[in-house]
Amino acid sequence: MSTPPFLDMRGITVTFGSFVANDGVDLAVDAGEIHALLGENGAGKSTLMRVLAGLLVPAAGEIRIAGEIEPLGSAHEAMRLGIGMVHQHFMLVPTLTVAENVCLGLSSTGRFIPDLKTAAAKIRDLATTYGLDIDPNARIADLSIAGQQRVEILKALYRGARILVLDEPTAVLTPQEAEGLFRILRALAAEGTAIIFISHKLNEVMALTGKVTVLRQGKVVATARTAETDARGLARMMVGAEIALPKIEDAPTSTAAPEATAPILSVTDLTCLDARGLVRVDRVSLAVAAGEIVGVAGVDGNGQQELAEAIVGLRKVGSGRVVLAGVEVTAAPIARRIALGLAHIPEDRHRTALVEPMSIRDNVVLERIGDAPFSRGGWIRRDAVAGLAEKVMAAFDVRASGPGQSVGTLSGGNQQKVVLGRALSRDPSLVVAVQPARGLDVGATAFVHCQLLARRAAGAGVLLVSTELDEILALSDRVVVMFKGAVVGEMTRAAISVERLGLMMAGRAA
Repeated sequence: MSTPPFLDMRGITVTFGSFVANDGVDLAVDAGEIHALLGENGAGKSTLMRVLAGLLVPAAGEIRIAGEIEPLGSAHEAMRLGIGMVHQHFMLVPTLTVAENVCLGLSSTGRFIPDLKTAAAKIRDLATTYGLDIDPNARIADLSIAGQQRVEILKALYRGARILVLDEPTAVLTPQEAEGLFRILRALAAEGTAIIFISHKLNEVMALTGKVTVLRQGKVVATARTAETDARGLARMMVGAEIALPKIEDAPTSTAAPEATAPILSVTDLTCLDARGLVRVDRVSLAVAAGEIVGVAGVDGNGQQELAEAIVGLRKVGSGRVVLAGVEVTAAPIARRIALGLAHIPEDRHRTALVEPMSIRDNVVLERIGDAPFSRGGWIRRDAVAGLAEKVMAAFDVRASGPGQSVGTLSGGNQQKVVLGRALSRDPSLVVAVQPARGLDVGATAFVHCQLLARRAAGAGVLLVSTELDEILALSDRVVVMFKGAVVGEMTRAAISVERLGLMMAGRAA
């Protein structure tokens, strides 16, 4: 008689009204196995894992752990059973410290008053052991996105999960940090932990996992041993067709006039401080010409985000100049920059780009609500707003029930398409794109990249800020590298090499 899988999810069905998110899904994971769960954005992966974590009650199905049927729909029960989940979108309280977030809901840290000192010491030991570089006493709101992701991982490790779910855990990690995480996961698997790994990075899936299950439109379409397939085959199973990411060599030639020598964006000796008075952008100078993509590479947290915020008007400039389309905008309001042709694709679509309770219709017009034809005499013209929303949904393939659907109910890929549609439907002359494909599946990533290349072909300048080297290498005409807030190197496309980039990103001369 064969041994049953440690985790056995059978016939899981989840519905939201008439929409079926999971349709009779089966998933089996053995103890000590790292099992990949793949699918396009909206395929039902996160929904299935929320059932496992006790955050959703399915319409049908059962969960067995070590052969025993377990109750569904209780996060407390899931925690008791040793189920830990690192969510793609952080489940942290920004106003609390790292230690306070880790201790939330744990009676073991103190019945009435948590023993934060003891907890902090244990967290510090875990962080040191696994190279996660987190101060237990730091406030979540003060951490970078990568830092917050590390807290989520630490929280799961602290609670000693027997079943560990990681939903896009490397989306905000550098390649070196991701490899460190993989070492942790392999060690945990060797100790018997069952691990479910959700990622759109197929090279990671091939390197890390032993088995893979693929979902498409809420159903299982394949389960296979990872060694018996390849990245191309997995991508084909995910989307139901062959797909390849675009490259700049295959893109149309830019329509920008060759005699145009003035850059669309010029940044000179720019310096920015953070709330503590520390230098985050250190005398940065760069330029973006019409019809080119300039990539900004660097390990996350080296000033790239702050640079982008200063350019688009979200961060005060300490010194230096920002010139857009020949007009100095160093201290100009955001509306002025938008009027001059600026479009911004923010790093975090949930925190900075979208108002999730609002509809698609209201989100796409946010930056233009005061302009004709969307308002007249102080009154919003709903027909014009609806027309824009329908145009964006059609042009950017936003899959939803209609313009009135809440943005918060869309998949991550469709949310990003709303952000893209709002930014690019204005025919901007400069696009500042920060991590534009973070957390997206291969199909959605290809769509985003095609849109950026299309803007380049139309004569716009694009400043692409990304920690994904593959993205930088595929799309950039030139690359600048940032380290500790400063530009430490620049390369033309002909001179780009991964080795040189890696050395510069580490702060060493190539």
